Amino acid sequence: MKKNFLIKLTAILLSPLLLFSFVGALAADEVIPINDIANDEEAPAKDTLQLDCKSAILMEASTGKVLYEQNADEALPPASVTKVMTLLLVMEAIDSGKIKLDDMVTTSAHAASMGGSQIYLEEGEQMSVEDMVKSVVIASANDAACALAEFVSGSEEAFVKTMNERAGELGMKSAVFENTNGLDDTAENHVISARDIAIMSSELIKYEKILEYSSIWMDTIRNGEFGLTNTNRLVRYYNGCTGLKTGSTSKAGFCISATAERDGLSLVCVIMGAETRDIRNAAATRLLDWGFANYAIYTHDGEELDDISVVGGTQNTVKAKYNDFSCVIDKSMTSKIEYKIDIPDTVIAPVNEGDKIGEVIFTCNGKELGRADILATENVKKIGYFDVWLRMLGKYLLK
Repeated sequence: MKKNFLIKLTAILLSPLLLFSFVGALAADEVIPINDIANDEEAPAKDTLQLDCKSAILMEASTGKVLYEQNADEALPPASVTKVMTLLLVMEAIDSGKIKLDDMVTTSAHAASMGGSQIYLEEGEQMSVEDMVKSVVIASANDAACALAEFVSGSEEAFVKTMNERAGELGMKSAVFENTNGLDDTAENHVISARDIAIMSSELIKYEKILEYSSIWMDTIRNGEFGLTNTNRLVRYYNGCTGLKTGSTSKAGFCISATAERDGLSLVCVIMGAETRDIRNAAATRLLDWGFANYAIYTHDGEELDDISVVGGTQNTVKAKYNDFSCVIDKSMTSKIEYKIDIPDTVIAPVNEGDKIGEVIFTCNGKELGRADILATENVKKIGYFDVWLRMLGKYLLK
């Protein structure tokens, strides 16, 4: 008995020395490095579409991947496609609670003076935000676009300033907005590229209300007394078309930002500077057909992983998971996608919830498609000297 007590007492007295050697081992240990594989994805081979327009682009909306482009960075007059940005700012104002769909907007003299496509608002006339948004989306109403801008920002000039600021925030490099509706008789440099139109269109269609309105063929306002007909004929005649916005002036030619979805693949097709409406619609149809025929969206749901060992933590393991992953892939390659979980055998504490501790790498025929982060889903604190001493003390005393 006395001998066992002396052994335990000796262990207690020696435990600080063992503690320092343990901490030294922690300092020498390293996390297993994650392989750094360069993203060397090549663009699909150029096709021979040669669309009859000044500029065009086809983008997958959820990923921003460009599938086709033709002179996509030249800044050109966009006509009423301008209203994509106007609508985006209005929807963001609704989303933030600044304005509401049932708010009543009073038409100013300036808004009532707008020409071109309109719903013939009169000075002092009141209409709900919802009916005005619907009128802009479906009938491309210039007067309603201006009235909404004034309601959101106080004046068209202030709203236009915000349009240009928002364009910069979205990474749009060519856009210069001078008004809210795209009328360009007196505009000096109201221009934007097809690429930038695709960027702002992808942002706008995140709002379900916009897709609800832009897919309507015919509707009414003013208690059914005034009819609205969609300026985008693709909504009626193209399978999967969900919107979005047409435009035409003598300076801009015929333009469109058309959105369509099939089997989870969401495409934004922009055509600028076509000579006629029919040529514009034919070019958009051809480009969308090409996109749906050649591409698919690949999705892989995130998963929880087996617990990962933790060195120097208040617990020995940490739970982890990886995020959902999606990418656009050539249809012929969807069955050849593979993935590899790249994660260290151990991680060093402390570990915080949300910390990246590895990656899932997706490849096709040896070429990387993208990665999903592996994240810790709980906190593991770093063990302190006193905690280690107590652990060792408890281990020896309980023997």
